[in-house]
Formats: sequence, C-alpha cells, structure tokens
Amino acid sequence: MKFNGQSKIISSVSLLLIFVCCTKSFGQNLPMPPDIQKAFQKGTHLTNGKPGKNYWQNHGNYNISITANPPGRNISGTEDITYFNNSPDTLMTLVMRLVQNIHKRGTRRNPNSQADTLSNGIVIDQFKINGKTKPLPDNEGHYTWQNVDLDKPLLPHDSIKLNVDWHFYISPQKGREGILDETTYFLAYYYPRVSVYDDYNGWDRLDFTGGREFYNDFNNYNLQVTVPKNFVVWATGTLQNPNEVLNPAYAQRLNQSMTADSVIHIATKNELLNHQVTAQNATNTWKWKANDITDVALALSDHYDWDASSTIVDEKTNRRASVQAAYNDDAADFHQMVRYGQHALNWFSKNWPGVPYPFPKTTIVQGFADMEYPMMVNDDTNRDTTFSRFVAEHEIAHTWFPFYMGINESSYGFMDEGWATTLEYLIGIEDLGKEKASENFKQFRVNRWIKNRNLKTIQVPIVTRGELTPGNILGDNEYGKAALAYLALKDMLGDALFKKSLHEFMGRWHGKHPIPWDFFYSMSNASGKNLDWFWNNWFFSSNYIDLSIQTLNPAKKGDTLTVDNVGGFAVPFDVNVTYADGSTHTFHQTPTVWEKNQKQATILLLSPKKISSVNIDGGIFMDADTSNNTLTVK
Repeated sequence: MKFNGQSKIISSVSLLLIFVCCTKSFGQNLPMPPDIQKAFQKGTHLTNGKPGKNYWQNHGNYNISITANPPGRNISGTEDITYFNNSPDTLMTLVMRLVQNIHKRGTRRNPNSQADTLSNGIVIDQFKINGKTKPLPDNEGHYTWQNVDLDKPLLPHDSIKLNVDWHFYISPQKGREGILDETTYFLAYYYPRVSVYDDYNGWDRLDFTGGREFYNDFNNYNLQVTVPKNFVVWATGTLQNPNEVLNPAYAQRLNQSMTADSVIHIATKNELLNHQVTAQNATNTWKWKANDITDVALALSDHYDWDASSTIVDEKTNRRASVQAAYNDDAADFHQMVRYGQHALNWFSKNWPGVPYPFPKTTIVQGFADMEYPMMVNDDTNRDTTFSRFVAEHEIAHTWFPFYMGINESSYGFMDEGWATTLEYLIGIEDLGKEKASENFKQFRVNRWIKNRNLKTIQVPIVTRGELTPGNILGDNEYGKAALAYLALKDMLGDALFKKSLHEFMGRWHGKHPIPWDFFYSMSNASGKNLDWFWNNWFFSSNYIDLSIQTLNPAKKGDTLTVDNVGGFAVPFDVNVTYADGSTHTFHQTPTVWEKNQKQATILLLSPKKISSVNIDGGIFMDADTSNNTLTVK
C-alpha cells in the first residue's frame, strides 16, 4: 500500500531507542527484545536463520457465505471455522479479530472517519463454540478484537469448531473496502476470524486503527457470495462454478482466457446492462476456493467491464496464472491493466524476486485504496497510465511480501512494504530505464525523508515495532529507508549472491511467520558472510545518509580520497573523477567500504593522471547535504 499516515504518535524517541537497542543480545551480535529472545530460547527460531525443530503455527478452515444486495448496504454472512491449535500451549481463551469494527462508533481510528460513514460495526447475530451458543463479549475501546473465554480448554494439537452469523452495513467511505459506487462494492476484512496466536507474541491484540496493516494465519477458505442476477463477483481464489453463474458464451470466454496471451473481453458494461452475462436466476451464488492463504477479498458490480488473459509464471513447468481486471468503462488506464498485470507477474517471477508467482490468478479492481490483498488489487484510476502501472506493480509485488511469507505487517511493515518498494524500483528500471526509475524512486521514496529539516533528530531504528513508531516516521522506515537497505545489500553482495541468499530465506519461511531476525540470520547464513555489522548499521541505528569529502592526497599509484560518513548509513556511492586532460572516470564503492570503519573511508583512486576535481554521488542514496560532496584541486 502507498503510505498515507499512521495512527500512533509517541513523543519520546529515546524511549523507542531503549526498547529496541538496549536489550540483551542472543546468539549473534544483534540486539533482541525479550519476547524475541524467548522464541529463540524455545527453539522455534534459530540463529542460522532457519525455523527451529520446535517451530509451529496455528491455522483454520473457513467456510464463509456472504449475501449482498446492492444498492442495499446490508451485508450478511455465516461461517463455520475449524481452528487448529498446533502450539504446545493449552489455550483458555480465543481472540476474535473483527476488523469491520473500524467503522463502529467509539472505535479508535486514524485517519478519522466522517460521522456519516460510521455504523454499529459488525453485529454478531450468533456465536457458537463446538455447537454451544456463547455470547461474544464487547471489549469497550478494543472493538476490532475481542477475547472469548473457553468453557473447555483447547489442548495442544486439538481443534475447536466455531459457527458465526453476522451482518454489517458496508461503509460509504471509499478506501480499502467500501462502496465504490451505488452498485459496486469492494469487501475486505468483512468476516470474523481467529486472531494470530504465535510463538513470540502470544495472541495478537493490536487494535486495528485504519493505518497499520495486517497479520494473519495461513488458512483454507471456501467462499460463497450470493448476489442478484446480472452482478459479477471477483474474489481471491479459483471460481468453482463458472458454468452455473455465467451464461455459456461468457463461461467459455473465461475458460479461454486461462491459456490466452491476448486480452479477452469477458464481459462489457453494455452486455451486463443488457442482462446477457449471468444466469438469470433471481440470485446467483458464486463459489470460490483458496487454500494456504492469509485472507480472502472480493468485489462485485453490475456494470464493470471484465477483461482477462494469462501469462507464464513458471518457465520450468509452463504454469500460467490468470490476470483479470474489473473497471468502469471510462477508466482509460484500466483498459490496459491486464497487460500491466501480465508484465508484472511474468517479470517478478523471472527476475526479482525470481520466485514463480505462487497463486493461480490476480484481479486488479478499479477502486480507491491502492491496496493489496491475496490475488486482488484495489487501485484508483489515473490519467497518467505510467503512474497507474507503477502503482499496480507495487501492489502486485506484495504477493511475495507479505502473502507468500506470512509477515507481521502490523509490527514489522518494513519486511513487506520495503520489499515491495524495492521490487517496484527494479521493475521500474525495466519499464522506464534506470535514469527515470531512479528519478521516480528519489521523488516518491527518498526525497521527503532526506530533506526533512529535523532529519538528524527524528530518526528511529527501522526494526522498531510499527505500533511503537511515531506515525510521521513510520512511512519512511517501512518504505524508502527499508528499500534502500535492501538495495545497499544487493549492491554489496552482488546480484548472484544476493538472489541466492534471498531465495534461501524465502524457501525457509514461505507459508510461515518470519520475524526480522529470521531474515537477518538467514541472509548471513546463506551468503556465508557475517552481516551483523550491516544489520546493526541499517536496522538498529538512528543513522541517515550524509557523506562528506575531507581530503585528496597523492599516493604511489594515484590518489587517496578520504570520505567521512556524517550520517552513518553504510551506503554505496560513486566517486566521479575529472582529470586535468578533461577525461573522466567513475570508481564505484559498495557498502563494504564502511565495514571496518563506519565513520570514515579511505579510497585509492588508481590512475597516473592528474585530478582536477572529485565528486561523490549516491544516486538514489540521496545525500542530506551535498555542499561538501565536491572537491576541486587548485
């Protein structure tokens, strides 16, 4: 998601630094808070970056049925959940996650919602545990999660069955979910779910306030969506009954698109308005299935255009993924969106991260949020089609982080937004060329942070948990700074070793819940290098970027340049030399130049020629003060 501000402002930055940095280290030379230490002590996580033999995670099977009848705002649902306790702990309580209560009056929220968008939130009509009706208590002030005391303990390696009936009024506020227009809805976070119970944090009881994002288990889903005739439904997963809900010609088009390279118009606005597309029952129930995934979202409309095609995402097996788009006919950029999606899935699968797209499809829906969901994207329309592609690529990049990796976005958003921003930049080089992609990266991801007039005093370590990071700093930490850290590591290790190490981390932790230390230790282990100095420099410090040329002195085979690292970050940079004869040469420096001394580097510029001037340039690693980046030899 593109950062739009966060909810929690904490006045004392020093408190955060104490929390993050002044804890006892364990295993390797990286600071580690007590809760993380316990996970390593339990043997669920290892300091070689692998899941330990005692690693576990819980999951559930969800059978969900939703009914919607636009323009009516009432959404009703029923679900059966089988929740599996794979932990070694006896659970006396469940925590239910009710994200729709972000719209409930009295809920803590940020940004604030307008009064006419608020409601009674999600209303639980019936709640059963193992067939026995049990009232769901109302935790005043913490409406987006609720404790449920169990009459009978849930033992290790046992399961529990929940039955929930609920309804809510869909919000007219356009955002991550809500009413897109009178008969077009985007439903996300619409169903009660069991919160995450993990090995380092226990129950996830963080309030959802509309800013930070999500932390979900990997579950299996069967989803049924009942809507009036002439409505199309798009959702996470694979449509199980196209021949029941679509008229034969349109079911055939959809089937054809699954192996097509060209874009197929499954249904147009006029075809929908002329009642040609769907089966003409009073209502149709669209059935979807998705396994081993962290969430299910859906959209529905009676007038959106529907395009589809496919692309090869795994060249070894020739496996294809479907790429679909749903949009208003007057959105010019969305007429190209399937093409953008094909390119993104194919490029990300083959290049960076270079892991085949793991799902059977993606659907890009014209909405308002610029927000990612498993196999779904909710994007605004833009006149600038280049920017539309840029946003779509960023959201699709989230497929790998967090949906393939199970990242705790609420606390460690830099593990997903930072990677999506990195991938956005790398595919941008392919799309636009390096110069333009770098300009965009600096404009959107670095410029605001590095030019902040309070830059030196407001830095908070990237690894600081999101709920403890001031909102005006969190966006920089999660997006630009984290992406710069990953790109600096890529520059230092080289593409081949960086990709090998990244794939090792992803292979170890996909479908699981990695924490930052798993990433740090795994990359060190897989690369065969002790990267503790780099992790401490980039993720556990209050550094920023500011280099300063100090001296240029003659040496036996050239000249030695001394550069001070005023800001502290171990950044790559170019030394651009102009010689007295007018010729030029660039000496690239990787972050390795800072490994032994992170405050100052001495660089040998090998050349017999006389130097007339030297300039240092970090490119996308923008310097806070460029006034001391050039030295002219008199």
